[in-house]
Amino acid sequence: MSVITIERKILKKNDQFAMEVRDFCAKHNILVLNLLSSPGSGKTTILEKTLARIKTRVNVAVIEGDVQTDQDAVRIARQNVPVVQIVTNGGCHLDAALVLDAVSKMDLSGVRLLFIENVGNLVCPSGFDLGEHHKIVIASTAEGDDKPLKYPKTFRVSDVCLINKIDLLPYLNFDVPAFLANAKKINPDLTFFQISAQSGEGLDPWIAWLESRVEPKQ
Repeated sequence: MSVITIERKILKKNDQFAMEVRDFCAKHNILVLNLLSSPGSGKTTILEKTLARIKTRVNVAVIEGDVQTDQDAVRIARQNVPVVQIVTNGGCHLDAALVLDAVSKMDLSGVRLLFIENVGNLVCPSGFDLGEHHKIVIASTAEGDDKPLKYPKTFRVSDVCLINKIDLLPYLNFDVPAFLANAKKINPDLTFFQISAQSGEGLDPWIAWLESRVEPKQ
């Protein structure tokens, strides 16, 4: 019972910080998206390609979460958008206190869209509210079509699922209809986009979804 009690206290404190993030972003009219995926799904590449297409029309900022190194933040900085790196030093997820600290250090003047790239992990991040409006789960065709069944909570708490690396479908044993059916059993309201960050295929509907939810540059 003591383990459960400690966990509840941690989550309660996290939710308090998440509310502060949410209040801050609401005050500044910022849409916050929390990107979840396993390592190697193409999260950072998707973010790079998304920023390249959207940054001229929408003011964007990024919080990068990683266990070690600032390599992803360096990649994102090349897009000339505000970016802060959070290194968890072994921690398997970001929490709202870390995000609140990062937000407080960023110049978010005029920013209308904030991406949080979470630590690569389909287990721990799903349990922590970061003050986001939407969780976006990214799964790649190289990972297998059973991901929704193996990690149901991640798909249950997400609003959007990006199926990445569809350019590899001819070479892989990935059953798209089976993946969609499994995910919909867990979350019937999940919105899907099938994309290739490498080739750009399918990115237009994803970008349109983003732009329909944020205020464009004046």
